[in-house]
Amino acid sequence: MKYWMGTVSKEHVMIGVEGNFCQLCHGKSTPLKRMKKGDILIYYSPKISLNSDVKFQEITAIGKIKDENVYQFQMTENFIPYRRDVDYLKLNGKCTINELRNHPEWIKYAKQLRYGHFEISEDFFRFIYDLMK
Repeated sequence: MKYWMGTVSKEHVMIGVEGNFCQLCHGKSTPLKRMKKGDILIYYSPKISLNSDVKFQEITAIGKIKDENVYQFQMTENFIPYRRDVDYLKLNGKCTINELRNHPEWIKYAKQLRYGHFEISEDFFRFIYDLMK
């Protein structure tokens, strides 16, 4: 099992949570293909929405990859992104960027947020999960 972080606006994460799927990096397939069935995906949302400057800077969702299928879904006539099915956890806690900064590995991961998808350690995952559960 591996642990992954995706950087996606809160608005887009919530659409995925409602539909039990994930999309990353503006619908590209490559980040989705890196993950395997049973892997954990954590979403960090720097902003409320893609085209907004309103900051959010919190963990928005945690889910488990359901299967090995990467598939396309036609959202609009010109946008057919890739998706994976996810079982999202029901969480009541909160994890802000200020709390993330308290973890010793934060500096390493903060630099990767702009890439949209990257692997994290189990320790970093557990730190986040403990705040969110």
